[in-house]
Amino acid sequence: MKQNTGIITALLCLISFSSVAKVDDLKQEVKISAASQEADIKNNQIIFNGPVEVVQGSVKINADKLRAFTKEGSNGRILVATGNPATYSQIMEDGRPANASAKEIRYELSKRTLILKGNATLEQDGSQVTGNQIQYNIEKQQLIAESTGSERVITIIQPENYQDESKPKTDSNKETQPETKPEIPVEPAVNAQEIE
Repeated sequence: MKQNTGIITALLCLISFSSVAKVDDLKQEVKISAASQEADIKNNQIIFNGPVEVVQGSVKINADKLRAFTKEGSNGRILVATGNPATYSQIMEDGRPANASAKEIRYELSKRTLILKGNATLEQDGSQVTGNQIQYNIEKQQLIAESTGSERVITIIQPENYQDESKPKTDSNKETQPETKPEIPVEPAVNAQEIE
């Protein structure tokens, strides 16, 4: 099958993915919680059965199953999360969230790279890239999206004033009047001795 490749890096300045990832996240420990786990010591891998949650700073991955292993001749840990879909989220330096989903999410910790495979989507602030595979370098903010066969890479870019329009509008022509509270009648106090 012929692959059509769309390099989206040049569009990053147009869409919101140009926000910088939190550098602190990449220095945090990785915590994995799962329903159960199996260790394959011979092949240097651990399989976590779901639901599985991976947390590294503000990075969160949720999956049905996770495989953690180290490539031979390398000390870089690789996490492969699978699900229907598996999801990834991270809070960027400016406080805005970035979200991704795919049937498989491969997170290479030493390379700081995400590879999303199968119905892959990466989204931030309403802007979105979808394709069969998306490779995203978290640290360098570089993205490559690919499709296979007749499928296409789809990019949706929100208008510049998208954030402004999503906020509730106020009528600037109205004069603001001080809020008046209705007066509540006060009953005279009753002396306890008068009640029999």
